Amino acid sequence: MKALLKRLASAPGGRRTKWLVLLGWLVVAVALGPLAGKLGEVEDTGPNAFLPRGAESAAFNTELERFRTDEVMPVVVVYSADRPLGAGDRAAAESDRRAFAPHVAEGRQQSPVLPSDDGRALMVVVPLSDELGDRVEEIRNIAGANAPPGLDVAVGGPAGSLMDQVAVFDTLDATLMIATGLVVAVLLLITYRSPVLWLFPLLAVGFAAVLTQVSTYLLAKYAGLPVDPQSAGILMVLVFGVGTDYALLLIARYREELHRHEDRHAAMRIALRRSGPAILASAGTIAVGLACLSLADINSSRSLGLVGAIGVVCGFLAMVSVLPALLVIAGRWVFWPFVPRHGTPVRKAVTVWSRTGAAVARRPRRSWLMSVGVTGVLALSAFGINMGLTQAEMFQDRPESVVAQERISAHYPSGASDPAKIVTNAAQAGAVEAAAAEVPGVARVDAGDRTPDGELATLSVVLEDAPDSDAAKDTVDALRSAVDDVEGADALVGGTTAQTLDTQRAADRDLRTVIPVVLLVVLLVLVWLLRAIVAPVLLLATVVLSYFAALGASNLLFEHVLGFAGVDWSLPLMGFVFLVALGIDYNIFLMHRVREESERLGLARGVLEGLTTTGGVITSAGVVLAATFAVFAGLPLVTMAQMGTIVGIGVLLDTFLVRTVLVPALALDLGRWFWWPGRLFKAGARAEPAAERPAPAGRAPERV
Repeated sequence: MKALLKRLASAPGGRRTKWLVLLGWLVVAVALGPLAGKLGEVEDTGPNAFLPRGAESAAFNTELERFRTDEVMPVVVVYSADRPLGAGDRAAAESDRRAFAPHVAEGRQQSPVLPSDDGRALMVVVPLSDELGDRVEEIRNIAGANAPPGLDVAVGGPAGSLMDQVAVFDTLDATLMIATGLVVAVLLLITYRSPVLWLFPLLAVGFAAVLTQVSTYLLAKYAGLPVDPQSAGILMVLVFGVGTDYALLLIARYREELHRHEDRHAAMRIALRRSGPAILASAGTIAVGLACLSLADINSSRSLGLVGAIGVVCGFLAMVSVLPALLVIAGRWVFWPFVPRHGTPVRKAVTVWSRTGAAVARRPRRSWLMSVGVTGVLALSAFGINMGLTQAEMFQDRPESVVAQERISAHYPSGASDPAKIVTNAAQAGAVEAAAAEVPGVARVDAGDRTPDGELATLSVVLEDAPDSDAAKDTVDALRSAVDDVEGADALVGGTTAQTLDTQRAADRDLRTVIPVVLLVVLLVLVWLLRAIVAPVLLLATVVLSYFAALGASNLLFEHVLGFAGVDWSLPLMGFVFLVALGIDYNIFLMHRVREESERLGLARGVLEGLTTTGGVITSAGVVLAATFAVFAGLPLVTMAQMGTIVGIGVLLDTFLVRTVLVPALALDLGRWFWWPGRLFKAGARAEPAAERPAPAGRAPERV
């Protein structure tokens, strides 16, 4: 590993090879850059993109492809008023229905105008296929254009809901890129207080973003890598966040070495060798942790894990190659007005980190007990979290499809706009229809299509309850049991309610499968890095505790401030993987430096020196990462906003409480046992008492 790091460090820090490194990245950016814009072409927006592997609803979608070459999805237009509808209202709806005719899918028929039992609503179901987005927009332009006063019109149904979600994702990438770039730029300006230096990390992140998008596109196109719009949106935020973190760590170490070495090339080579293991361990932990999501059943989770791992690896490669090459080429002036001069001492002014370290050192046990108490209290709220969101609750505003669903539920059987579907062997279709009609919660069963060869048939099952309600899920469960009992039918139940049910159950399975693997992987990385067992176990425990604290704090915020009804089923797993992988990041940065300093200064002074030296840069990194994920909080999709909130709060907890107080306090309280059974444990047993005395309060330890 040391030989690898030396070779890695020699290229961007070499007098000639720095130019080769920069040239290589420029060639990649120019030659492959055009492919970066094609990532959207390989994004999977099909019906199974967000469903679990092997789920019955996914198998239903696959069988449904045998019925037609073009996927048909209905849009539902609902007309309603607070009064009984008259002849003029019905005439307006009928006129719209005729105008919808050119948009009906080939070989399909739209429904007649369907009145509600209470006489206050009318509904038209229009099956659509090709150019779905344009068709829905045209339907919305036509619907209600000539409606009488008092007649409200809303367009929803499966096609309307899908297009409302697509409208969010259409602007997601650009919004996230601009917002994230601005946030990172402002924070880098504040951190460095230099008009020039902040540009270099952003430029390196730009190279990383191009490589990430190109790699993801090529793997998706030629190797079948699953990519969906959600993972593509999160990808760029992740690259910006972790890339900037690594840049902050490397630049801080490079600045230190410039004080000690006149030759900036030598300073960079040493900075890379000394910070390289921590950056490599961090990138490896995050990448492997995210890759563990490939074990998940839910396809969108698998996509995010694999795509995110690619982004982290590309960010790492850029930060240890093109960034140092750019810095060495530019010279010391990039730090202006705070240029590190050779021979001048590294500033050891009293800082908040030296004062914090001194306070923790005076009462380490009390410090870690209080930290555990604070995080524990926050974590209690995580156990009262309300799981699951309805379609209406998925948006921070109320798109038209949600309004349509609310009006349908008020005037029709709630499941009328989005019925459950059954595909079965045609010979048993009658028996399946009879069995389905007997299920409690089923309003009616209608015959559907047959495949051209006559082997399969579909049935439409209107449920009494709203498609996204718990009662509807129970009905689908009973429906599946009933049709399974029909011998020779091989019936499959699909539709929106079935998909929600399958996703909910898969999310529970994924939690039990993925979390233990992530914990094991992170533990092994920490053992390799720290050459100990006790320290890695405790560090992992602190990050898990901060995850539950973040989940609890977020739950309080969602419930009492933001008014969210609950959290998405996938969020606990996503939040866990991100927070454990990203949260352990700062512990790795801190403890790698603590281990290095403890070998020189002794255990206690090494802890304080590590905290003092890394305090500023790790805090800056944590704030940058939290701020980048906080960009999600402003998005209209509740699931994305919740993800950004949980990760942002968790990173801040790790930065300001876990890494600053809890971990140093545990290390000081346990002493050499913190490093059992490694070399520092053995060295601590032989250490002289003087070496173990903490530095005086209010003053950072001096280098020797």
